[in-house]
Formats: sequence, C-alpha cells, structure tokens
Amino acid sequence: MSWPPRGGLPIVEATTPPVLTLTGPVTRPRVAGLVDDVRALLEAAGAPVVVCDVAGIGPPGLVAVDLLARLQLAARRAGGHIRLRAPDPALRALLDLVGLRFEVEGQTEEREPALGVEVEVEPGDTAR
Repeated sequence: MSWPPRGGLPIVEATTPPVLTLTGPVTRPRVAGLVDDVRALLEAAGAPVVVCDVAGIGPPGLVAVDLLARLQLAARRAGGHIRLRAPDPALRALLDLVGLRFEVEGQTEEREPALGVEVEVEPGDTAR
C-alpha cells in the first residue's frame, strides 16, 4: 500500500504550558490555594506541565521548599509535573540539599558520561 506524498510540513500543535507566578513571602496559609491553582491549570490546559515562575518568591527557606514539594506532588497526582523558571541559586542549592530535583527551564539534562570513554585526549596518548 502506498500513500500519496503530502506537501509542506506535518501539522504540529505547539502548546505553551501554563505559568503560575509565585510571589513572596510564602506563607503556610497560601500553600493550599496554590496547590489548587496547579491542579486547575493542569486540568484546564490539558498540558502535562505547569511552569512555576519563582523569581519573586523571596528568600529561600523551608516554607518555599515545602510549597514546591507540595506543588510537585499535586501536579504528579493530576498526571503532570512542574518546571521552575528563574530559580535563585540559593533556592536551587537548598532544594538539592533536601534531595528534591526539579526540571528547570533552559537547563539541559545532566547525564553521566559512558563508562570507559575518555573525554579528553592529548596528542601522543595511547588508547586504553
């Protein structure tokens, strides 16, 4: 069976994920409302990801870590996940310290190099 050639590029629907802007200071009473916002954005957009803009979240602390963990949990339960936009280096360090990994916009995926592969080779070096 053969198909006639189609002209042009294939149709691809570009979707822009919804953005939730988090502003500080983060307090415990606001957490429940933000969790509901993430669930609503995932359901309304039908997208698998919600971008959380954390540039204005304020000084990083355990309340911010708790908020992000709860948002990620709510998103996972709704079948998606969150992606951080513009996190402060101190916030990223705190998240790493407590063992939470988040996808960050513009960050390439980190992978370990294959075993037995030399990264740099100097002229005259022998292969191992």
